[in-house]
Amino acid sequence: MQELLSAVRRLRKGVVRKLVDSRMKEFESNGCKSSSLVFNELCFCILTANFNAERAIVIQKEIGNGFLTLPGNQLAGRLKKMGYRFPNTRAKYIVEARRHVKNLKKILSSLKGVELRGWFVKNVKGLGLKEASHFLRNIGFKDYAIIDFHIVDLLVKYGLAEKPESMSKKSYLAIEKTLRKIARKLEMTLAELDLYLWFMETGKVLK
Repeated sequence: MQELLSAVRRLRKGVVRKLVDSRMKEFESNGCKSSSLVFNELCFCILTANFNAERAIVIQKEIGNGFLTLPGNQLAGRLKKMGYRFPNTRAKYIVEARRHVKNLKKILSSLKGVELRGWFVKNVKGLGLKEASHFLRNIGFKDYAIIDFHIVDLLVKYGLAEKPESMSKKSYLAIEKTLRKIARKLEMTLAELDLYLWFMETGKVLK
């Protein structure tokens, strides 16, 4: 573990820290926005499942308020036109999720921790543990890990995890526990740690 800790600490002393700090402020700002804009971020995270995050960002900017207003068939058509892999399924999930828009802020303020993430996994189709964690992180919650293959590969590389055959709930929570230990040793949140680890694997600090 010491090798990984040293690598993150080196990044923290350089220009990457400014990028991470800026992104963290952006996430906190997102959480203060209107319910419709928070919903927009939820839709982005629905799109990222098994899809490239950078391309999902482009689609999110292009569709904008359409996530909230477009009929399902038109939303699917827009997604397909922009090269999205699962236009019909994800459009259906987004349309179904609209029923939660009015209560989003109430839910986010009334639940905490595993209960909060669990609510989104249970009630929003298209969100697993990773996507729900991604959404919550992107609106300012800092104690969830977004575990994708980049993070798993990095932990395997440093001998801190074994690559699971499939990302079951048990596997996800076990890896999250490891990341939590790393974050504590670095005295940073899981949200910050994710951004540093993602940079180590991709050279980018995305949302």
